[in-house]
Amino acid sequence: MTIFIGNLSWDAEREDLIHLFSQYGEVSKCSMPLDRETGRKRGFAFVDLGNAEEEKKAIDDLQDVEWMGRAISVRVAEPRR
Repeated sequence: MTIFIGNLSWDAEREDLIHLFSQYGEVSKCSMPLDRETGRKRGFAFVDLGNAEEEKKAIDDLQDVEWMGRAISVRVAEPRR
């Protein structure tokens, strides 16, 4: 399962997300997509943890929590269409 994190602060970096989610388990993948034209962050990211139990705990604990000045949205990522 992949976790979607939305409404990220523009100041958030990949390392910040790894630090936040590593409290729940080993982060196996973390990506912050950039806008193709401007190269700026798009305000969301994806994180994979070691197992589904760790991912569920992270989603439950971090949903609507204020982090870096923003109330982040944390949920299971939907497959690409």
